[in-house]
Amino acid sequence: MDATEVVDEQVARDAHDFGVYARTGGWAFALKVARSVRPGGELPGETVKVSAKRFAELAGCSAERVMRYYKAWDKAADDGMVPHFEALAPGAEIDLPDSDVWLSYYSSRSSATSDRGTAITAAAEAEGIRPTKALEVAENPTALRAAILADPSTAQAARTALLDRLKEDPSLQTELARDIARTEELKKAVASETQAATRIGYVRQIVENGQVKTPAGQVIDAPAELRAEAERHLSLIDELDDDEDTGEWATEAYDTVKELVVQTVESNPELRVQERRTKFYSSLQKATKVFEELTLDDAMDLDAIYEDDMLQRLEELQEALNTCIAALRKASPGD
Repeated sequence: MDATEVVDEQVARDAHDFGVYARTGGWAFALKVARSVRPGGELPGETVKVSAKRFAELAGCSAERVMRYYKAWDKAADDGMVPHFEALAPGAEIDLPDSDVWLSYYSSRSSATSDRGTAITAAAEAEGIRPTKALEVAENPTALRAAILADPSTAQAARTALLDRLKEDPSLQTELARDIARTEELKKAVASETQAATRIGYVRQIVENGQVKTPAGQVIDAPAELRAEAERHLSLIDELDDDEDTGEWATEAYDTVKELVVQTVESNPELRVQERRTKFYSSLQKATKVFEELTLDDAMDLDAIYEDDMLQRLEELQEALNTCIAALRKASPGD
C-alpha cells in the first residue's frame, strides 16, 4: 500500500488511538481520569478538574467505573509507576507503562473491593493469574458448574483446589464427609480406596520398620526375603501415576506378602506354636466377651423370650467348653 495515500482525519485519529491503547491498555483511559478528576483534598474552586461523579456524567458511564480507574492510577502512583494526580493537568501527556502491567492494578469488578473479592484477588495473584479472571468465575458459579460437568480437566482443577481448601476449612470437611456418607457410589469408592491404602500401609510397614504382623496378631521381625519382596511391590506402586488405580496392585502386594508371612510362621516351629497360642487366646477372649454380654437382665419374663434352640445352643456350648477344659487339663504340666 502507498504510504503517501491520503487518509481521512477521523480514520487516522482512530488508528492513533488504537495504537495507543494496544501499547498501554487501560493506562490510556486511566490517564484521562487522572488528569481530569479532582483528587481528594482539592476544592472545586481550586482547580478546573471535576469530581468523579461529574466526569462520569460527561462520559455517560457510572461514577463507580470512573473510580475503579482512579484507584488503579492511585495505586500505581504510590508504586512510582505514574505521576500523582496533583502533578497532572487536564490534557497532559506522559509516557505510560506497558499494557501488561495494567491488570495488576485494575479490577473491572466491584466485587474486587469486598473482603471476599480481596481474598480472591490475593489467591489469584499467588497462583500467577489475573485477578479479573478469578473474580469473573467467582461471580458466575453456574458457569463454573457447567465447565466442571463438561470438561475433565476443569473438574480435576476443581478437585485439586477443594483438597487444598479442605486442609484449612473444618466446616467444608464436615460437609463433604456428610455428602460422601449420603451417596452410595461415593461410600463404595471410599471403602475401596481405604482398603487399598490399608493394604499398602501393611506392605510399607514391613519395608520401613522391618517388622510384620502375623494373622494371629504377633509382631515379628521380617526375614530378608520377605522385606525384599515387600520392597519390590512397594516400588511398583510408588511408580504409578496419580490417576492410576492402585487397587489391583495393592491387592497383589498384600496377598503376596501375607502368603510369605504364613510360610515364615509355618517354617519356624517356635513361631508356629506361638502363632497357635496367640490365635487360641484371641478366640478365647472374644468368646468370653460375647458370653459376658449375654444377659437376661433386660428380660421381664423368661417365658416371653424362650426359644427351643436357645437351650440347645447353650447345652452345645457347655459340652464344647467341657471338652476344651478336659483337653487343657490333660495338657497341663501339673497333670
